[in-house]
Formats: sequence, C-alpha cells, structure tokens
Amino acid sequence: MGAAPFRLLQLDHVVLRVRDPALMEAFYCDVLGCVAERRVDAVGLVQLRAGNSLIDLVAVSGKIGRMGGAGPGAEGRNMDHLCLRADPFDREQIVAYLLSHGVQVGEFGRRYGAEGEGPSQYLLDPEGNLVELKGPPDEVPIDTAASNAST
Repeated sequence: MGAAPFRLLQLDHVVLRVRDPALMEAFYCDVLGCVAERRVDAVGLVQLRAGNSLIDLVAVSGKIGRMGGAGPGAEGRNMDHLCLRADPFDREQIVAYLLSHGVQVGEFGRRYGAEGEGPSQYLLDPEGNLVELKGPPDEVPIDTAASNAST
C-alpha cells in the first residue's frame, strides 16, 4: 500500500452532543477558557476555540444532534474523554479553581499523552463528560537522553 500521503499534525476538533448547549458553552468558556468562535444556529452548533483546536457543541435537539440518537446520560456517553493540554500546570491551583466553580474533580495521576508522560487531572463537565487537563511531559531521564544521542 505504501506510506500515507499525509501526516497527522494535531487534534483538529472534537464534537460533543449536548443536552444544554448554553450551560456547556458557559463551562468550556468561563471555566476552562475556550472562546466561542462560530455559530451555526440552523443546525444547533457552536464552535469553541481551545488553543489550536476546536470543541464543537452540538445540541442533541438540533439537526445534527438528532442524527446521533439519545443524548449522553447515566447509561451511556458519547465519548470516553476529551484531553486538553493545560499550561502552566499547577495542580493545587487548578483543583482550587475548579472547585471554586463547582466542578466535580476526579482522580489525578501521571498519564501518557501526545507530548509524553506527565501530570493529568480528570474532571467532569456539567453533562458528565470526562475531561482531562494534561500538563507538560516529565523531563527525559538522563540515561535515555544519552542513549538517544548515541544513535
């Protein structure tokens, strides 16, 4: 088959089917710092800028949202989770900030992501979608850096 005639650069966008678009837009903009960039009311879509990527909110009751069936809830989700790279990453400040906005904070850990292993904080958005805030990668161990330099 040969190599693909392209290379992937980054996550372009993710689409969330939501029950309460206004509540979700407020959360992603007012709490997480996204900026509303584009609206297409005819199909129930708002696109939020998250750094170099977009988070699309599609109303379950809208033209696009109805195509996906029932909305997310206790019995099912429309994705496992969304991961957003956060900078700077000070866990205590992040958790205090989230709690001050009434956000349900989940577990913290070191997880692998696009830039490597690093700190990660889970939280839930207002409709129960799992969101991960990812910090910078841990430093490369000296022995790994040395072995890479010799190859």
